[in-house]
Amino acid sequence: MAVDPQGTDIQKFIQEDPGGPLVMLNLVRFKEGGRASFAEYATAVMPFMLKAGAQPLYAGDGSTALVADPGQTWDAVMLVRYPSRAAFLEMVGDPEYQRFTHLRTAALHEAVMQATIPWAASP
Repeated sequence: MAVDPQGTDIQKFIQEDPGGPLVMLNLVRFKEGGRASFAEYATAVMPFMLKAGAQPLYAGDGSTALVADPGQTWDAVMLVRYPSRAAFLEMVGDPEYQRFTHLRTAALHEAVMQATIPWAASP
């Protein structure tokens, strides 16, 4: 199962940059006992997010799925606003940040990290 972005994922992320801020959707499914490791990662990542100008918008546990096929529910959901894709890439490329990413990787069975693009305002 996918947990960490690969080089081709990052290249596509860069190439499809429409400019401006983005909200990153994070959906995670924990390994058995993975919540503790993920909590440690979340604590460690916060200073790097703030340095990058990111704003955590929402974090919470998954609950009742009203519409989902079997296996499509998630343990946790997070939304984080970054000022730009470049700011996100600078954060994850920081060698100090890289020192604790193993905590996230070890915690997760599966993940989705999806950049979102805001819809144009309706007239």
